[in-house]
Amino acid sequence: MKNAHQLKGCDLFSLSVFLAVATHRSFQAAAVELNVTRSAVSHSVKGLESRLGVRLLHRTTRSVSLTEAGERLAVKLRPAVTSIAEALGEANDFRDTPSGTVRINASDAAVRMILRPLVARFFREYPQVHLDIVIDGRLVDIVADGFDAGIRLAEAVPKDMVAVRVVETVRFAAVASPRYFAEHGRPQVPQDLHRHACIRFRFESGALYRWEFERHGIAEPINVTGPLTLTDQILMVEAAIDGVGIAFVPDYLVIDAEREGKLERVLEDWCPRFPGVCLYYPSRHHVSTGLRALIKLLQESVSSQAGEENR
Repeated sequence: MKNAHQLKGCDLFSLSVFLAVATHRSFQAAAVELNVTRSAVSHSVKGLESRLGVRLLHRTTRSVSLTEAGERLAVKLRPAVTSIAEALGEANDFRDTPSGTVRINASDAAVRMILRPLVARFFREYPQVHLDIVIDGRLVDIVADGFDAGIRLAEAVPKDMVAVRVVETVRFAAVASPRYFAEHGRPQVPQDLHRHACIRFRFESGALYRWEFERHGIAEPINVTGPLTLTDQILMVEAAIDGVGIAFVPDYLVIDAEREGKLERVLEDWCPRFPGVCLYYPSRHHVSTGLRALIKLLQESVSSQAGEENR
């Protein structure tokens, strides 16, 4: 085989390490993805460069970039290494029980609402599967970042992905503490919010979320103001409990606080339902037995919840 002497010295791990560094432009991020030390990543890349006799990366104390040779190698390697990984995954399908690592990228709210209630059961049923869950407020490219699947609101799922609905609908709720309403009154229509202290949400992009209300088919978006802006919905709920103001968050985040009398809802007739939450994965990639097991459990949970609501 032509150039077989080069292939003998370039094991799959070294090539995978190089691709991870090329993708993240970071030795540390590659180490986290591969679950190895940073020094192991550095040693592997140096060894690969030595065996090939060419420099693949430019390194400084602050950045990592690809040389022209590195760029070309990464472009050629990426589909090849992906094919090898898929081939190994297909071979793994012949095992009696699902195994391996499943990497999931999801929002904090999705993890709390969807995965947390099922994790213990999942590990009881599939003890040989390892879940690597990364909480991220950004909508990342799950393929480029090495994830098997993502979990997001249905409207945010990229069109070229296979989407599996795991929550049918999501409803937002405008909530505040009983003390806040006693001191400041209760808004009767969305426009009343301009006279209230509102706890705002900022996306990772820096944009502020505009509160979206609807009644009888008429949309009523409101640009609220208030003393506090956060990038975490759980902190918004806690601030509302503390009496800071009114928060507008997915209602599943406030169920316990409502039950305990710490929060009360307003403008319920104006709070719309949105398309639910989906687990999604690349349509062209092999679906591992571990991911299939997770999808199966999530779908069973959806069916069970639907059954309970219809009783």
